[in-house]
Amino acid sequence: MSSFSVPGAELGTELSDEGGRAVVQLHGLTSSRARDRLLHMDLGRGLSGTRLLRYDARAHGRSTGRAVPEDYRWDNLADDLLRLLDHFFPGERVHGVGPSMGAGTMLHAAVRDPHRFSGLTLMLPATAWETREPVARAYRQAASVIETQGMETYLESGRDVVRPPATAGVPVTVPEVADDLLPSVLRGAGMSDLPPRAAIAELDVPVTLLAWTDDTSHPLSTARALHHLMPGSSLSIAATPGELERWPSKLALDVARDDRREA
Repeated sequence: MSSFSVPGAELGTELSDEGGRAVVQLHGLTSSRARDRLLHMDLGRGLSGTRLLRYDARAHGRSTGRAVPEDYRWDNLADDLLRLLDHFFPGERVHGVGPSMGAGTMLHAAVRDPHRFSGLTLMLPATAWETREPVARAYRQAASVIETQGMETYLESGRDVVRPPATAGVPVTVPEVADDLLPSVLRGAGMSDLPPRAAIAELDVPVTLLAWTDDTSHPLSTARALHHLMPGSSLSIAATPGELERWPSKLALDVARDDRREA
């Protein structure tokens, strides 16, 4: 493992080099490389014969950060992603995979530099556009709770939330963000949204959308809207743990497709 410097942070990185296609894997809000493995979100575990770059977003996991909410906007995280790709895979097209915040980060990066990506596997796209404000408001309220009542009160408020059926049996975890930085991270998420629909519709890259049922923070409406905006995309919806367990094989198929297209 190593670190990579970006403005305002040191990012914890890990490159598994088995040759072959360059792949970058991101994680979701308050998660990390390690936590995503526990949550069955580590789709890269099903890959072989690739150069797989995993990293922790600023302030998450083993990465550092600062108490500046703007640092954690998805468009700023896209800057970090593109810097990493320039360093680890200069001049190459890369397959990107990641859930929620990671999917939003990749869409911002792809809109900005569409030729950088050979394909995208977008997991659990979060609330966007018209559905974003209620969740953004909840992030702002959660940040205030942490600052005024403490982390335990914040964690307690989330213990009764009903989890999506596809996650049955997945362990309960806590945020992989330092207590003093979590309010800024949440406020940055509250400032974020997906790129405009028109910009996404112009992307000419193979996309697989992976969603699950019964999750208000990651509603099927966003996944279906993205599927409609990108007519060549595919959409797979998981309603059971067994269907979720098939997601790593879908990433492997996506990477193999990229290899065939660029052979």
